[in-house]
Amino acid sequence: MTQTTGTQTMGILERRRIEAEILKPVYEEMAARLGESTAQEILGAAITKAALAAAKSFAATEAEGTSLKSFADLQPLWTKDDALRLEVKRQDDTHFDYNVTRCRYAEMYREMGLGSIGHLLSCNRDAAFCTGYDPRIKMERTQTIMQGADHCDFRYRFEAKDEQASSTSST
Repeated sequence: MTQTTGTQTMGILERRRIEAEILKPVYEEMAARLGESTAQEILGAAITKAALAAAKSFAATEAEGTSLKSFADLQPLWTKDDALRLEVKRQDDTHFDYNVTRCRYAEMYREMGLGSIGHLLSCNRDAAFCTGYDPRIKMERTQTIMQGADHCDFRYRFEAKDEQASSTSST
């Protein structure tokens, strides 16, 4: 997810800016030809697939397997360059809860004129990334800065295999 150039590592915020610059004219053309709703549906599906693939790639590098701790240890990739300001509420083996109080991703997309699809370019990735990284990690978020809230409320829960089996058998 990060890219190394010499001794410099590109943060995800900068990577998302480059991706958005490329996607903006593609999205605008799709919206003009297919309508905004269809263009957003296509973009959302493509971004979700990319997030799943990236997460699986990260998970494959975990020599001791994935866990909520190894997942939380990836957080600095997203916060690099003051991209996110976090208030951690709870962090243990089964919970990783925090609020984002500043999101430079949202600020950047708005500055680029992409505020209306910023949630697709960024927020849409989060739950898919959990699934691809480790399906035992469940994410709940009820609000985002990208869509107008004063903070994002990320709540991650790690379900042990036996919890996962009982929750799927009861549905």
